[in-house]
Parts: sequence; structure tokens; C-alpha cells
Amino acid sequence: MITGSDLKLWGLPEGPLYKTAIKAFNHPTCNLGKAKMEVLVKTMLTDPQSLVGHAVIAPLVKEYMERQKADQPKTALLLNANHCPLTVFGENMIEMGAMSQIYMAAKLPVSVRAALMPDAHEGYGLPIGGVLAVDNAVIPYAVGVDIGCRMKMTVLDIPGKQARGMVDKLGNVLTACTIFGAGVEQTAKVEHPVLDDERFDIAFIKKACLRNIAVKQLGTSGGGNHFVEFGVVEVEGFDEPMLAVLSHSGSRGMGNKIGLHYSDLAIQKTKLQNDAKRLAWLDLDSAEGQEYWEAMNLAGDYSRACHDIIHGRICKEMSVKGLKVFENHHNFAWKEVVDGKNVIVHRKGATPAGVDDIGVIPGSMTTPTFVVRGKGDVRSMSSSSHGAGRMMSRMKAKESFTMSAMKKNLEDAGVTLLGGGLDECSMAYKDIEQVMAVQSDLVNIIGRFKPMVVRMANEQLKPWEKE
Repeated sequence: MITGSDLKLWGLPEGPLYKTAIKAFNHPTCNLGKAKMEVLVKTMLTDPQSLVGHAVIAPLVKEYMERQKADQPKTALLLNANHCPLTVFGENMIEMGAMSQIYMAAKLPVSVRAALMPDAHEGYGLPIGGVLAVDNAVIPYAVGVDIGCRMKMTVLDIPGKQARGMVDKLGNVLTACTIFGAGVEQTAKVEHPVLDDERFDIAFIKKACLRNIAVKQLGTSGGGNHFVEFGVVEVEGFDEPMLAVLSHSGSRGMGNKIGLHYSDLAIQKTKLQNDAKRLAWLDLDSAEGQEYWEAMNLAGDYSRACHDIIHGRICKEMSVKGLKVFENHHNFAWKEVVDGKNVIVHRKGATPAGVDDIGVIPGSMTTPTFVVRGKGDVRSMSSSSHGAGRMMSRMKAKESFTMSAMKKNLEDAGVTLLGGGLDECSMAYKDIEQVMAVQSDLVNIIGRFKPMVVRMANEQLKPWEKE
């Protein structure tokens, strides 16, 4: 039985369409499984024309298209008939929804070049794993709401062979030194120069009291796929495997509010057809565009500060030194030159991989993370994947796997997990080894990190899931 809650989770806008959808999916002649229904709904939202004659949901598609046409802004800018130069890496590994999103982004009037990384999956606006270069504009939703989400690895002065006997101690260190969860705050006072940044005086940031949020969340990590973990790394520059700490998180509540505010502002300023509206941009010559650019960079600096504090806290707790650091952003926009033109390159879930750029590409909680050196491939606009990439949605992961299967996977990999949930199990992700093989033209692998002890946020269940 399909309910309104299912349709909402799949992204269908609430309203009269629900009645038509529920009637179609719950009809006695409909023998589709829930997973197939979810794919159909998501396909309709990105490419309704492809389902016009579908045996089950043709009535829903017709009604959806009619409502889209009726609601279309009268002054909407037209997308280009043809897309700008676009390269997809690992197309056979990428879901249809993400493909549809990158093709739409590549048809924007401001688009110069586009690329899709092999870890790509569907997102909002630009797909996760999408790279888009545009002319003199910035697209807030092509950066995303976790602005400046980044990776940081610190190689510690402890040999790997010694680390293998420290599992319990490492778990205690993570418990003592990290704080996880959406909206979580800390009670301890934490100081960092980023809190004195003059960009906190930006009008929206002051009005929304974002500095207060930044103070309370400085040095904390989010929920979902954010983590801090210990593992052993074999990396260029070291004669033997070494213990390392690896973290993944972003700009917390401050970045989220910046992303949402300026995306809404862009939608008001740049009228696009409904299915493309989240790709609305702000002109960089405008006051709003300049303001977002400064706010975005502040959020990126704040994200970096959070990682610095976490790693500093861990080193102090363990009385160890950091010997080498590898780090990078992967939800951000940069001023770069593409095809001989000054442009803004958005990397939403993609890692900068210019010539000799060092990046960190994580797998999942039981699979390796790779330290890489970029090759500066023109087709990818000097980019690579930002991880393994989800193979299925969080909901589908919960439906497809059991906690016992997840525990068996952790045990087989020799990984201790603190927190985390079934939606983040390794089986829900693509094979990181395949992802790396597909992008061998984009990066060289110079290091391999094997996780030992992983900490993530405790799973935040919906009310009906708790029941």
C-alpha cells in the first residue's frame, strides 16, 4: 500500500497529484514493487515526457505535465536547445535521475562546460558529483546547502603496526573528542580566529544571527555521511604504514541557512522553468551575487576551522603530533579558467583535481579512502569524484539490508563502528575500487587508508520508524 508519506519521501510535491498517484499505484492491476514505483516518480519529476505512454502512471504524468505548464512563470528564461560540452565518467554506474539533472544544467544559458563524476547520484538542482562551469554567475544550489563540506586527513606519529593494538583507546578518543548530529551544539567554549571574520557583518548573516550558531557548533560534525575515523594509511612520503585520523563534514547550520537563503533569492531573481528552478543563478556583477560569494567563502573557512579544531583536539588528547595533512573542499565554487575563459566552476560533491592538486576520496565505513594527486584533465575541468557515491537512497538501504548484515560487514572488515545507521552501511554505496578505476585519467593514487574505528552520528529515526 502506497501512502502520501511514501510520495513525499520520493519528492512528489504535496497536493492534488497525490490522489492520482495513490490511485495508480494501489490499483489491483499494478504489480510494481515499491522500489520501481520510487524510480518512476523520480523519473517523472525530471523527465516526464519519457513516461507519457507508461501503462501504470500515464494519468499521473499527464496531470503532472498539465500542472507544470499551468504553473510555469510567464517570464521564464528558456533553456538552450542543445547542451554545452559535457563529459560523463562511468555512465554505466550512474542513475538516470542524476543524468537528467546534469543534462538540464548543461542547457542553462550561462553554462560553458559540464561533467559528471562516476560517484554521481541524484540531488537537488545539480546532481551530487556534478561539475558545472558558468559565465559570470554563481548557482547557490550547485554548491548545495552543506557549503565547504570537506575532507581532512592527518598522519600521526604512530606506526600502523602499533595502532592495531589500540582499538579500544582510539574508540575512547573519538567519543571524548567529537560531537555529532544535525543541529547539535557544544557547551564548552571554543575559540578560533574565524569567529572574528568581518564577513559575519554581511546583512543576512547578521539578521539571521548566524555567528551565534557558528559559535555553538564550532568543532562539531553533522549527521548523515559525516564521520571522524582512525585508520592506517600507506601514503607517498612515508616508509611504513602510519596511523591517521580522517574527518568528513561541512559548515553545519550556518552553511545550511546561507545555502537556503541565497538559493531562494536566486529563484526570485532568475526565473527558470519549474523543473530547472533550483539551478537559478545570481549574477556576479550584482550585489546579491557578490554577497553570496562572500558568505559562501566564509562558510568554507568555517568548515576548515571545524576540522582543524577536531584534529587539534584529538592530537592533544593522544599527546601525538601530526606529521602530514591532506585536505580539500568538495561542495564549493571557484574562479577558474576553462577553455580559455574566466568562469565559475561549481563542484557539488566533486574534488578539485588540477595538476598536482592533492585530494582525499573516501569510500564507506568499511572500504578504503584514497589520497590522490590530480592530473588536470580538461574534460572534467580538473575534477574527480568526492567519494564512492550512493548506490541507493537511504530509504531503499533500510528496506534492503538488516542490522545483522551490516554488523557482519563491519566484522569482516575489522572495523569498529560508533554510532551510524543502516542507511549509511557500505552495501548502500558504489564499489570505491570501480569508481577509482573509472577515473584513472583524472587522478593518480598516492595513498590508501584502511578504516579501523569509525564514529558517526547516531541514526535519527522518523516517528514511524521508531514505532
